[in-house]
Amino acid sequence: MKDSPVVSSHIEPDFLHNPTPEAVEVPELDITSSARFFNRELSWLAFNTRVLEEAQNPRLPLLERVKMLSISGTNLDEFYTVRVAGLREMVRNNIQRPALDGKTPQQQLDAIDLDARCLMQTQQDVWVDLMAEIKRDGIDILTRDKLSEEDRAHLKQVFVEQIFPILTPLAIDPAHPFPFIPNTGLTLALELRRKKDKRVLQSLLPIPAQVQRFVALPDGLAGTQRLIMLEEVLLEFLDQLFPGYGIVGHCSFRLLRDSDLELEDEAEDLVREFETALKRRRRGEVIRMTLSTGAPSGLTNVILESLGLKKSDVIEVDGLLGVSDLAAVILDSRADLQWQRFKPRVPERVQDFEGDIFAAIRQKDMLLHHPYETFDIVVEFLRQAARDPDVVAIKQTLYRTSNESPIVEALCEAAENGKSVTALVELKARFDEAANIRQSRRLERAGAHVVYGFIDLKTHAKLSTVVRREGDALVTYTHFGTGNYHPITAKFYTDLSFFTCDRDLGHDATKVFNYISGYVQPEGLSKLSVSPLYLKNDLLGMIQNEVDAVAQGKPGTIWAKMNALIDGDVIDALYRASQAGVKIDLVVRGICGLRPGIKGLSDNIRVKSIVGRFLEHSRIVCFGNGFGLPSKNAKVFMSSADWMGRNLKRRVESLVPITNKTVHAQIMSQIMAANLADQVNSWVLQPDGTYVRDLEGDGSAWFNCHKFFMENPSLSGRGSVGAKDVPKLMHSNEG
Repeated sequence: MKDSPVVSSHIEPDFLHNPTPEAVEVPELDITSSARFFNRELSWLAFNTRVLEEAQNPRLPLLERVKMLSISGTNLDEFYTVRVAGLREMVRNNIQRPALDGKTPQQQLDAIDLDARCLMQTQQDVWVDLMAEIKRDGIDILTRDKLSEEDRAHLKQVFVEQIFPILTPLAIDPAHPFPFIPNTGLTLALELRRKKDKRVLQSLLPIPAQVQRFVALPDGLAGTQRLIMLEEVLLEFLDQLFPGYGIVGHCSFRLLRDSDLELEDEAEDLVREFETALKRRRRGEVIRMTLSTGAPSGLTNVILESLGLKKSDVIEVDGLLGVSDLAAVILDSRADLQWQRFKPRVPERVQDFEGDIFAAIRQKDMLLHHPYETFDIVVEFLRQAARDPDVVAIKQTLYRTSNESPIVEALCEAAENGKSVTALVELKARFDEAANIRQSRRLERAGAHVVYGFIDLKTHAKLSTVVRREGDALVTYTHFGTGNYHPITAKFYTDLSFFTCDRDLGHDATKVFNYISGYVQPEGLSKLSVSPLYLKNDLLGMIQNEVDAVAQGKPGTIWAKMNALIDGDVIDALYRASQAGVKIDLVVRGICGLRPGIKGLSDNIRVKSIVGRFLEHSRIVCFGNGFGLPSKNAKVFMSSADWMGRNLKRRVESLVPITNKTVHAQIMSQIMAANLADQVNSWVLQPDGTYVRDLEGDGSAWFNCHKFFMENPSLSGRGSVGAKDVPKLMHSNEG
């Protein structure tokens, strides 16, 4: 991502307590050209590099570092199968549309190739270092030449009983066409010679995904836990698969295929169209092949020719193919090498009402901060609704869910109990489409109304409404979220869940559901803003309001937190606001197309990325509204939307205003303030595109927002306990 080097601004990561540093001069930068933006794809690779650097962070428990390395591998695989696949499709169809920074698709592919190869080499170097470290801590990854006779006897039994039955050797010759290798498929390629007549045989041995990539061996001395890679086991017992043959040469290769979905514009049956598209995805074009070094040239040529690849399409790897598989090395038995177990809190306010969530919401609005506060409350909200005789209707969006989703179970129970249940299932949730189709069929069998929204828009808003009869009135209880209704990811994604029975917000949410289910455009929304209709214009308008405040001699201030910032119109609006004197502090976890700290362009803008124990996923924006930040008069919002073209133009998203005094203070003076103050997990974006983190000394005195949230209660969930023990940070200048 780094461009021509420039003088970096100061790297102080605590934005809350430190002034914006002086902007730097970049004479060669034409701030009116596309060079004022960073490239989206290279910015994403920079994010994944930050993830990878966490694998080298000695402050993390050892197996958590292995997990970060594995995540960097999974991330890179998905990047190739979606983003790189899309760019290659553009090149193939001679589409020259430039990116925001002016790079053509081919220029982006060339730049990606350089950065990605460097990242992949770093992954291998990190794994070598981590292997040495985990060995010192009692986890040994063995190779075949280190096996004892006892080990071989044990592995032979494992091989015969658990591996051999699902192996399928595949000869390569005119009678046996080259087989289909699936996406992320890892394969051993073998060159063998028959002992009796010296005849050469070329064969493939797909490594089954149904077997763990690392096979356990009996514990060694002093309880050392020992593992060996599956391909090593296969090579050790090739004589069981190919009796009478000797091995001449071998290599491993792994394929990534185009995994983006294409749909017909006029699909009559969206579910059937998606099922067909999912089958096409499994057979998508090969986007990247990694190949072990030292592969026999004849074998390599056969593989490339059969797959229709050029040598330039291949990345040779001296080490481990499939870094994502390292998740298997994170042994449950070694909790001492992982983060100390963290148990999410149950909000005291819910306990005050003996678990009655509707009573807790009736008292006043409530915000949960996941994973620090349990996601079980969201599930219980729907379970109670399903069993409550006074509840008459439930409406729910489902973007990503778990396979055995308790949310879906609650909705099915509600439908079976005779309530009106409408579930909006988003089929275009990337890589979760098949799971969502299964859940939709289950909901239909239970009697729920299942709708799939728009063909050309993805429904990404996280909404749930429960209509309850109370006396002679119908009261709508609404849940707005920044994350998915997914109890697994809710354990390590930081997200917000907002519960309210505010009449206007409930009415607005119902209009949004009607928009998705019946194409009835929501007009006259009282409080809620939604894309693709209003959200972007509302954001731009509020940015302009801060500019107007400065013109009137008032402070102009913006705090925002999101996963990605790449929309050109929004970035330009932020640039104009900066030039007008608005102070802007941004926490952008991943992609960022904005150049901060450049004189005459972004003098008053700072950007940081937080990468740590939890995946930052919540979206927040605070506008000083002429009073500065933090202030009780500020405008505070939570949202499902990142500031990207897709979120603002091609998705149904929500922007939720927070007016309850306690929740307002919680989001602004607790959550945002702590993120801005964070030092331990923060990388500061420099004007040249580099990200810098500089923890001097042992870091013990540095502020860690994740640790802060784990150790301290939140404001709106305090209930009768009150907020007396809330740390001062939450109330900084509030009033």
